[in-house]
Parts: sequence; C-alpha cells; structure tokens
Amino acid sequence: MKRLILLVGLLISLGACATGPSPVVPPKLPFPVWYIGFVAPKHMEVWVESVDVLDQRGFGYFNVHGGVAGYTGEVEGWPKQAGGGKPINNVDLPDRIYLRWQSLVEPQAYTIGIQIPQWVRDEMVKPQRVFCQGAKKWKKDYRDMISLGMAPGGVVKVWVGGACLKDKEVGRFQAKVHPLGPYQGKSKGKYVPLEPENKAYIDKYGVPYGSW
Repeated sequence: MKRLILLVGLLISLGACATGPSPVVPPKLPFPVWYIGFVAPKHMEVWVESVDVLDQRGFGYFNVHGGVAGYTGEVEGWPKQAGGGKPINNVDLPDRIYLRWQSLVEPQAYTIGIQIPQWVRDEMVKPQRVFCQGAKKWKKDYRDMISLGMAPGGVVKVWVGGACLKDKEVGRFQAKVHPLGPYQGKSKGKYVPLEPENKAYIDKYGVPYGSW
C-alpha cells in the first residue's frame, strides 16, 4: 500500500509541458485525443519513468505518461493485441516518442527515441468501418492507440491499434542503457522494488532473454 501511494504521488507530480511557443490552435484530428499504453511480458516487471513526445507540428511535450504497465498472460513472446492506455490531450500525432524506464527484474534503466513512420500517422487518421465486439455493432473506428512493449535487455515493441481494430506492428527496437541509471541518477542508484511474486518467479526460472 505504501508503494502504491508513493507511485501515485510521483505520477501526480509529473505534469506535461510543451517546449517552444504555446500552440494557439489545437491539433486538427478526427478524434479528441489519442492514446499511449504500456505492456510487458508476465513477471517481467517494469516502471516507466517518462514518455516524451515530439509531435508532427514540431512541439515537444514532456512527461505525458508514466508508471506501471499492463502485463501479458505469457512470459515469452508478445500478445496479438496490446490494448489501450492513457489519453494524450492537445498533442498532435507523434513524430518521435522518447521512452525512459526501469526493467526491474535485471535491474537496469533504459532510454530510447523512436521515430514514428509516416504510414503510422496516416493509419491513425484513416476511418475504418468495423464490427466492434464490445458494443456488438458496426461502427467507425480509428487506430488511435500507440502501445509500447518493454522487455528485459532493452527490447521495445511498438504497435498502433484501436479499440475495435487489430494492432499493426510498427517495429522492434533496441534501447540503450541509461548512463545515469534510474531516475537519471537522482535516486542514487535505487530502483523501484520488484513485487515479491515476480521476484520469486525470476529466482526460480530466470529471465528468458532472446524470447522477445
């Protein structure tokens, strides 16, 4: 419980802000917001320190998201559908996403900048008619979700998807070890503690590097 309160307090303290002149006109998108979500293999616990976005207008936004990830049902491999995430308000479609996180099972801090291809932005604003299983009806939907998958060794998988549309893989990327360590050196090398059940799994089975 104390850990939960600490993490929630940290998230509240991270306010998103933009560099450069404040955009007067909101981005012109066919939906009010787009989303960023996190996913990691089962037991491969992560803590996301920050996600920064450079949008297609050239505006930079810091700390638009952070915190815990959703976890798949399998230790090895990736899910077919990564799922949604946190709404990203008043930010245009992403040109580049910067991710910094802690892989708690190692432990190690990683950082990466991911260039988002133009086809992804085109896909995000393309309306598609689809039968939505949740609503049990046909509807117009968009792939307005960017999902970031993180695995030990600094592996990052990126998908673009929608609430009722299948994910499309953007790519698999390799992050670098952050030279300053967790929290960019501000925590004096201390990582977020690994949950007991995940520690027990790692102690017994180890980390299946190379399976992601």
